[in-house]
Amino acid sequence: MTDDAAQPADTAANPAHTGGGPATDVIAEASGEAPPSRTFWASLNHPFGVGFFVTLGALVAVLLGFAVSNLSTVIIYVVFALFFALGLDPLVRLLERRNVTRAWSIVIVYTVFALVIVGVLWLIIPTVVQQITTFINSIPRLIANFQASDVYAWLQDNFGSQVGSIIEQIQKFLSDPANIAAIGGGVVQVGVTIGTTISGLIIILVLSLYFLSSLPSMKESFTRLAPARSRAQVSSLTEQITSSIGSYLGGMVVLAFFNAVVTFILYAILQLPFPLLMAVVAFSITLIPLVGSVLFWFIGSTIALFSSPLAALIFAVVYLIYMQVEAYVLTPRVMNKAVSVPGSLVVIGALVGGTLLGLLGALVAIPVTASVLLIIKQVVIPKQDAKL
Repeated sequence: MTDDAAQPADTAANPAHTGGGPATDVIAEASGEAPPSRTFWASLNHPFGVGFFVTLGALVAVLLGFAVSNLSTVIIYVVFALFFALGLDPLVRLLERRNVTRAWSIVIVYTVFALVIVGVLWLIIPTVVQQITTFINSIPRLIANFQASDVYAWLQDNFGSQVGSIIEQIQKFLSDPANIAAIGGGVVQVGVTIGTTISGLIIILVLSLYFLSSLPSMKESFTRLAPARSRAQVSSLTEQITSSIGSYLGGMVVLAFFNAVVTFILYAILQLPFPLLMAVVAFSITLIPLVGSVLFWFIGSTIALFSSPLAALIFAVVYLIYMQVEAYVLTPRVMNKAVSVPGSLVVIGALVGGTLLGLLGALVAIPVTASVLLIIKQVVIPKQDAKL
């Protein structure tokens, strides 16, 4: 009896005799240690099952990657439409504050927007087409004027007769419309590209109309995904982020419009060719964050150089001065109410976004960076401050 009674006590005192069992788990839990896990060894006992599930997971990941790759165009359309809706939302809210229902506010905003677009196209397209035709027809004259200038003489003195042959090749290339079409992959490919662009713009406009009409319900649905105790904070953050994105896009349009006006005035005063065409080009290019103004400065100065080296120099200097005014005066005044992001993060965000997603990434980089900073300031930092 003594030996039999002592044996369980010894077993309980020395769990090594049991090889690890329930008593071991109880003792481990009592001592604060995690019970030993047998999941890994149990998995090794079924290698085929483990291999099947691992292979199935990898296959699902590959299929998801292919799906995202094939749907990249659709994703871009959706993102552009959402940003467009957020850009028009401040105007809709402005009308709502004037006691206009949201439905009628959307109708008014889209009607005015459509009338403005039609009016601008009605005024610009005939002139732009005419100026493009004139530009193509005047290429020989522009090159002849350039060859008679002091700049061409300086280039020829320093680089020899190769400058003349290069200019002749450029003239032959630009004078042949087939070469221009070949750049886009041929006439058929150019037509397909134009048709795809137009259909894409229509899709974006229709999607943006749906997004704009359902934006309040989208925000509410997103807020309800959060726990009840955090919904007030999530709702506040959502409103701040969407408002900042809308204000940012509106600010980009305002700055691009200023660039177009300055370009038109400079080209008109300096009597450079195609002022309206260059104003349209300036508006389109300067919508690109950070590098848009620099890129157009190079393009505008190069086009002006073929007409008059002195006028090109004046344009380059004056537009460079305007770029400084825009960077230090206009941009802070326009953008401070929209987003508040340090300059270094603006550059880093635009570079990362442009590298990953091209123009779309550069466009969304700054508001996304501002949103991340807002979440860090209002969510992460207060939680860290609350820890003692």
